Amino acid sequence: MKPLATALIGVLLCGNAAFADSACDVAASLVSADFALHHVAAAIGDHHLDVVVIGSASSTLAGPAGNKEAFPARLEAALVAQLPGIAVKVTTYAKARQTAADMQQQFERVLKTDKPALVIWQTGTVDAMRHIDTDEFSAALENGIGELQAANSDIILMNMQYSPRTESMIAVAPYAEAMRIVALQHEVPLFDRFSIMKHWSEVGTFDLNEITKKIDTAGQVHDCIGRLLGRLIVEGAKPTRGGNQNLN
Repeated sequence: MKPLATALIGVLLCGNAAFADSACDVAASLVSADFALHHVAAAIGDHHLDVVVIGSASSTLAGPAGNKEAFPARLEAALVAQLPGIAVKVTTYAKARQTAADMQQQFERVLKTDKPALVIWQTGTVDAMRHIDTDEFSAALENGIGELQAANSDIILMNMQYSPRTESMIAVAPYAEAMRIVALQHEVPLFDRFSIMKHWSEVGTFDLNEITKKIDTAGQVHDCIGRLLGRLIVEGAKPTRGGNQNLN
């Protein structure tokens, strides 16, 4: 993978527009539509897809263009491109320092206001930082999934970001594993952001040591997250979709 990583970095430095697709595709094998998104499929059939992202600060970006550069906006752009003729709206509810249990308290209001076909629930980091008991974390996930499914919304769980700077300081592995188990038990897709970003870091696609210092790097990472999420959603909504497919 070393030559590929070097080539990708060179493309980035040259500002080649083809970088986005090639960089994202480095981790495409880590994204699979393991479970169908029936409500998304129905919404696409009605030509109107409403998606809600509920998350923490890592669902946003700083700076004047932060809202346009963050992954929810990039997801909306990716879905618009992949679903011609479909009115797509992605709404973000992101607040810093919220645990999974904190986020779940918003669900009733969000469901009533937005009536989304799909909720992307990005969580785990704050629970890990606060050393929330993993059983309590899992219970919050299960309660939230039950509430969303009862409201006829599909769910995608998204786990925490990977950062080589904080890997030794925050024990995220037990929380990532809890999310994986809950997702499997409740048959909802898991977007494994942690593994995706770790792979990008290991092969040299992105220098994640500089992501907090360089907004352009952060923007490129968020763009790829949005693109890969878009592929997952479209693949999960296909009536003939099989499980565990590579989204290349």
